[in-house]
Amino acid sequence: MIEFERKDKYDFNDLRKLMKLLRSPEGCPWDREQTHKSIRNDFIEETYEVIEGIDKNDPVILREELGDVLLQVVFHSDICESENGFDIEDVITDLCNKLLIRHPHVFSADPRYTGVSDSDQVLDNWNAIKMQTKGQSSLYDELESVSKALPSLYRAEKLAKKLRKNGKPQNCEPETLNDLLNEYASDKDPEAFGRLLFALCASADKEKFNAEEALYKENERKINENR
Repeated sequence: MIEFERKDKYDFNDLRKLMKLLRSPEGCPWDREQTHKSIRNDFIEETYEVIEGIDKNDPVILREELGDVLLQVVFHSDICESENGFDIEDVITDLCNKLLIRHPHVFSADPRYTGVSDSDQVLDNWNAIKMQTKGQSSLYDELESVSKALPSLYRAEKLAKKLRKNGKPQNCEPETLNDLLNEYASDKDPEAFGRLLFALCASADKEKFNAEEALYKENERKINENR
């Protein structure tokens, strides 16, 4: 049995210590055996459960699920540390440096950024600095950086947004959408269906709403209309 001080309120250092105890030789066999791959899907599931708490406006769910996401961050970091890689302090250091670098309008006297007046300018600067720090020198580099692990609908919308902001807006006028629909209807071709879906995502971006959220709401509507 491992002794661990019980408290009314724990802090981050307590969590880190607890994780190390769980993954120690005297701790939990399951926790010791886990790898980045073995708990990959757990991270995805916990993230979606956080979203559920947000969507339900339920602070009880949100509080619990944020803790589960934090557990995943500490878990992955401890796995790396045990393999002589990075630790949680490296993760926090990288994050703090990123926030400092990408908020020059707050933390820098650089005249290029001191005149920032709205959130659109903040996002434009954020993306420009991101490209610079990650060595992205072309539109292809920027598009390729959009995570392939994202849900395809969400990824398509992010790609459409980047194309639009780089002067290559996608043709998503109603007549184009109709042509793509007719193309799919005549061929029943998955590639034609993909082109139609991408054009719909580009249309959502053009109209400044979120395609993923729109489909989420329609899913809920379909469920509720069949009560």
